[in-house]
Amino acid sequence: MIEDAIVLSAGQGSRLLPVTATRPKCLIEVGGQTLLERQLTALAAAGIKRALVVTGYRHGQVDEALRKPQSLAVETRFNPFWAVASSIGSAWIARDRLQAPFCLLNGDTLFDPEILAAALASPGAGLGLVVEAIAAATYDDMLVRVENGAVRAVAKNLPESNATHRSLGLILAADGFTAYARALDALIAERNGAGAYHHDVMHRLAQDRRVAAIERAEGFWQEVDRPEDIVVWRAEHEPPRGA
Repeated sequence: MIEDAIVLSAGQGSRLLPVTATRPKCLIEVGGQTLLERQLTALAAAGIKRALVVTGYRHGQVDEALRKPQSLAVETRFNPFWAVASSIGSAWIARDRLQAPFCLLNGDTLFDPEILAAALASPGAGLGLVVEAIAAATYDDMLVRVENGAVRAVAKNLPESNATHRSLGLILAADGFTAYARALDALIAERNGAGAYHHDVMHRLAQDRRVAAIERAEGFWQEVDRPEDIVVWRAEHEPPRGA
């Protein structure tokens, strides 16, 4: 049973400048709450009991923001390599938390708890990636190839002709958590391994073992990378002005 989450929130979010010039990306407010607050609320509603937030850019602000009571037990851990390593560095900083079942997610996604709750209840949640089918790729998708319910490839540069899905950035590891930890250690130890994405771990695992493709449930999901992404959230959740 997965009750622990690792939230990768070390980055600045340069595509959201100038907003992120003075605050980390995870503390951007959307509808009166920060991205991080909304994530933690969704995690708790889905049944997660504890969360480790990996911080980096302006980490003191995140620590301060989390001093107030949260909907689940939360602690932070500073990644001192956030500016010189990719997201795999933040996953590696939390490697001790990979010794038990876990949920790993990016700190820049907004989602309804129903999506995660359904994924946690999925028979494929032993070692799985939450995905959604696509007809065509859109900007900055983490592309996925799925065959017979299994993930076969994960990469931003996956040829569109080979992509069947996009990743929602939710990795679940129950029965397969030890395999993920071993693959992470092996990948980051390679030359230029610190420049890999944490999704590259799933790509490697997909080559020689079954990684379940967990189809997303109904509900809202949005990656927040650009100002336009916030507009999408507002269109979905806020009433029209003057209404």
